[in-house]
Formats: sequence, structure tokens, C-alpha cells
Amino acid sequence: MKKTSKDTSKPVSKAKETRFKVAEPIELLQFLLLKMGGMRRNAAKSLLSHRQVMVNDKISTLYNMALFEGDKVVVNSSRGNLELSHPKLKIIFEDQYLLVVEKKEGLLTVSTGKGDETTAFSILKDYVKKSSPQNRIFVVHRIDRETSGILVFAKTREIQLAMQERWHEVVTERVYVALVEGKVEKQTDTIISWLTENEKSFKIHSSTMDNGGQQAITHYRCVKSNEKYSLLEVELETGRKNQIRVHAQSIGHPIVGDKKYGSLTTPIGRMGLHARILAFIHPMTLENVRFETAVPRNFLALFH
Repeated sequence: MKKTSKDTSKPVSKAKETRFKVAEPIELLQFLLLKMGGMRRNAAKSLLSHRQVMVNDKISTLYNMALFEGDKVVVNSSRGNLELSHPKLKIIFEDQYLLVVEKKEGLLTVSTGKGDETTAFSILKDYVKKSSPQNRIFVVHRIDRETSGILVFAKTREIQLAMQERWHEVVTERVYVALVEGKVEKQTDTIISWLTENEKSFKIHSSTMDNGGQQAITHYRCVKSNEKYSLLEVELETGRKNQIRVHAQSIGHPIVGDKKYGSLTTPIGRMGLHARILAFIHPMTLENVRFETAVPRNFLALFH
């Protein structure tokens, strides 16, 4: 009698894809090393880092992800599995829990409720649904439309709430670069004030006295300067709405292009604020993960 069932321990190949079924519990990296025909460890890790591996129809980048009997693993032989291609948004990191992206200026994090505008959230919602229609995305934090830089999104409501509720505990480093008007007097400084929001204009006001508002603490270091501009590395101790923009105005050096908070110049055609570094405790692995992006070239061009 002929066998009609397939041997699931062997790969079934399709165009640019190799499919496996897991027979017994094992970590993902070890599984790839066993199944991918003598592949070296670094090559297998490269597959993971470039999002070329899917487990049960979801992209995985964790080398120590636990696999169980019956799990489906798909390896895409072309770099970039379901690659996101958008001029305003770039994926820096992805696993089954989180998406870390770099947003360009001019793109909202999430809709303001006015019209059907493209946002970082809407782009990523469509992206994750390409893997599975059941996939969802959740906003963890936001940066202003005209601010570029690093954003984190969660893939489950539980991860979102875990990070939001303990945001100031889980974030270990949060650094921006700010291009401001004029030459700052102090090379390093700490700005402390209390912030309140005007209910009509939605503009934030800063007071050096405790007026019942939210206390905001900003540390900065001057990286470059000339007679017209200064480039500051800014580290947030607190994360209040418009904090850096308001504090820059309060010391007499508003961020370029930030008309709302006192800027009179637009030398780079945008607001000069970029979320450059973000480090935090991963909600599931509990590892300290750190992401860094380059200072925008047009920020630096003013100091050549």
C-alpha cells in the first residue's frame, strides 16, 4: 500500500520560500541551523534580523523563540519578508511583540480625528495585516507631526498597556537632537519648569514657579554652534507634551521652524527636532534594548 501522507520533517519549497513543520520543542535559531543545510550561525541570525523568518504566519526576529510541535516556520530566501516600503516610515526592529520605526517629519503618529489622513499608525496597521488579517497594532507613545525620529508600537493591547503604564520606569534613555536659533550661552544645562496648557489655543506655557502644572525636566548639551544656530543633544527626564519646544523657547533659543513657540526662521524647511535615541526594557524578554538613528543631514549642513 502506498503512503498518502507527506513527510513533514522535510521542507516544502515554493518560489523564494522554504516551509517547515516543527516535530519537537526547540529554540528557533537551533531549528534553523538543523534545517537549513549546514547554514552558519551568523547567516541564520542574519535571516532573523532581516525579518526573513515567519513562525505561524508572524514575523519573528528572536533567535531564542520557543518552538513547539506543530508550529509552522517559513524562511524567505529574499531579504526582507513583507518589506515595508514607505517614504515617511522605516522599520528599525520587529518581533512578535513590538515594532520600532523611524518616522519622517510631516507624518502624524496617529489620527487627530479630522479626515482620513495617512498616519504612522495607519501605515503599520496595513503592514501587519499583510501577514495575517487578524494582526493588530497599538500606539505606545507619540511624537509631533513635524518631529522626526523613533516611535514604538505594540502588537497586542496587553503589551501596549504594560509599556504605557510603566513608561517612565521602562524607558532607560530618551535623547533628541534640537536645532535652535542663536548661540546658546551655556554648553550644558538643566531646565526645570512647570507646564500648563491653554484650553483654547492648546499652547503649552512654562513657569519657573510651581503653579500647579506638570513639572518638566530637560537636560541639554551643545554639540555644535555658530552665531546663528546651535545643535543641542537633549535628554528628557520627564516626557511632557511639547516639553523640548517649550523649554527651548523659555531660554530664548526656540527650535528653528517652530513658529508656535517663537521661531522666526525656517533654514531647513521643517521643525528642527529629531527623536534620535530610545532605550527601554523589553516588556517580554526584560532585556534593555537600545535604538539609535543618525542626526538629519540638513541639521548638520548649517555648521559646515
